[in-house]
Amino acid sequence: MKKSGNWLRNLWEKFHAWIRRFMDGRYGMDKLNFTILWISVALAVIAIFLPRLVSLIFTVLAYILMGWAIFRALSTNTYRRYRENRRYLMLIDRFKDREHKYFDCPKCRQPVRVPRGKGKIAITCPKCKERFVRKT
Repeated sequence: MKKSGNWLRNLWEKFHAWIRRFMDGRYGMDKLNFTILWISVALAVIAIFLPRLVSLIFTVLAYILMGWAIFRALSTNTYRRYRENRRYLMLIDRFKDREHKYFDCPKCRQPVRVPRGKGKIAITCPKCKERFVRKT
């Protein structure tokens, strides 16, 4: 009985090592991937309660999103996936931040954060020192 348990444990360890080697150098999961997967699951669940043609559209869209998430997780272009996730997190932070307003510098496109409710103010870009006026 112990031999079969050891055999099964060895098989599991080999499989685990193979998965680790396979994922070495790949991007893996991040917040954007989890969001994409949750949206695809929600679309698939919503598709259950819809008429046939609309259900098909929602199901296909859910599968496309799941494929995109798998592609991102298995991608070896880690820098690009990191940048995508970083942009997503910055966008989410902008929605959460109620005390500040964000503007892009007209010259270098650097995002600049300024406090809300100050009226018209002159903003200086920290990167290129361009001055521009915006209403907060």
